[in-house]
Amino acid sequence: MLKQHLQFKLSQKLSPQQIQLMKLIQLPTLAFEQRLKQEIEENPALETGKDENEIPEDSFEDNYDNESDSENIAAEDINIDEYLSDDEIPDYRTQANNYSSDDEEKSIPYAAGISFNQYLLNQLNTFYLSEQEWEIAEFLIGSIDESGYIRRPILDIIDDLAFTQNIYTDEKTIEKILRIVQELDPPGVGARSLEECLTIQLQRKAPTPSTELASSILQKSFEQFTKKHYKKLLQKHNVSEEELKTAILEIEKLNPKPGGSYSGGNRIVEHVVPDFSIKIMDGELELTLNGRNAPELHISRQYTNMLEGYKNAKDRSKSQKDTVMFIKQKLDAAKWFIDAIKQRQQTLYITMDAIMKYQKEYFLTGDERKLRPMILKDIADRINMDVSTVSRVANSKYVDTPYGTKLIKEFFSESMKNEQGEDISTKEIKKILETVIEKEESRKPLTDDKLTKILKEKGYPIARRTVAKYREQLGIPVARMRKQI
Repeated sequence: MLKQHLQFKLSQKLSPQQIQLMKLIQLPTLAFEQRLKQEIEENPALETGKDENEIPEDSFEDNYDNESDSENIAAEDINIDEYLSDDEIPDYRTQANNYSSDDEEKSIPYAAGISFNQYLLNQLNTFYLSEQEWEIAEFLIGSIDESGYIRRPILDIIDDLAFTQNIYTDEKTIEKILRIVQELDPPGVGARSLEECLTIQLQRKAPTPSTELASSILQKSFEQFTKKHYKKLLQKHNVSEEELKTAILEIEKLNPKPGGSYSGGNRIVEHVVPDFSIKIMDGELELTLNGRNAPELHISRQYTNMLEGYKNAKDRSKSQKDTVMFIKQKLDAAKWFIDAIKQRQQTLYITMDAIMKYQKEYFLTGDERKLRPMILKDIADRINMDVSTVSRVANSKYVDTPYGTKLIKEFFSESMKNEQGEDISTKEIKKILETVIEKEESRKPLTDDKLTKILKEKGYPIARRTVAKYREQLGIPVARMRKQI
């Protein structure tokens, strides 16, 4: 049965401008510059640099408050077609024919790299192979991943060759051609396991007692080697401690990921651009925002004059009405974008200034043990902003300090209480834990239980599982894996 009823609902929604502002705040410097460039290209009413004749913010709003109030619009003094095509200038209008045909072409050459698989195929040309062997070798190279390994069973490769390449072969033939592929550079490529990869690399070296022992360890005692059971290795191979140490050093020099050593001219290097800079001047901290986050923008005088030209228009047509709406939209968008950038600058500076003052002792000394416990809400309460805004500033921004370039979110940490009942940062505990492990005896590394006792003696009563968690976060292996002979 259908019924009608009234329902009152209170909701809060973000405007498109607020959403765009949040996205601008989240962008680091390089991404912000790309966004700025894109906006300037898309909006002809937005210009960079200083405006000699500064435009009042509301000047264009007064000129066209309501489109419906303009009864007569004419374009006698304005070439509408010229302005409508501002964003789509034909190529022939930007070309210059003032160069002689004899002039040297001034173009910058770009290096074109090749892929890792193509690099291996080029080497394969130096081997004499039949047509079918070449196709099998090419298929095997295509199965090599970025690390340089073939991680598929031989039987699966045989099935794929039959179904996709219509090549019927056996396991013995695949093994034979695989050994040819494993002769390619870099050494160790085409291996099916870490053990095989390291063994191939050792076979490429000149035979010495240490390399022969290292190869024997990998082939006969790989599991004991990975678990660092040195006593078992000494007994099984009947060697001295010094001989075992030399053999292990030979293994440690090998590359476990041979594919990672090849760049081919295509490796992308990510550059970090600090968004803030903190300096110590006369014992006080000084914060500056990267100038690339504060561009000089202004509204185009040309587009404002165009709008003024329609103020006292007499005639009206649909195309001219659309032109006016286009100009008005571009001017509105330019004004909002300039305001959003100013608000972004203010938000970034206020947030980082609060973080700097909260962690003043750290920025003055550089000692991570001076980092205070700090969560997003602590800063949000100080600057009267939402936690999400602080998170957007902290997650992707970097600050240049006297102690190196740091990611801002690294200054945030939870708190724990020491024996005196004081709140201390988990960063401080991790730093002390790292220092204790660095000073441990390499032959007898400290277990998590012993680390827990040492931290308790220093006034940090934390559980063993917490010590294990912090150790893993620091990327430090367990005691057995830290042991050295």
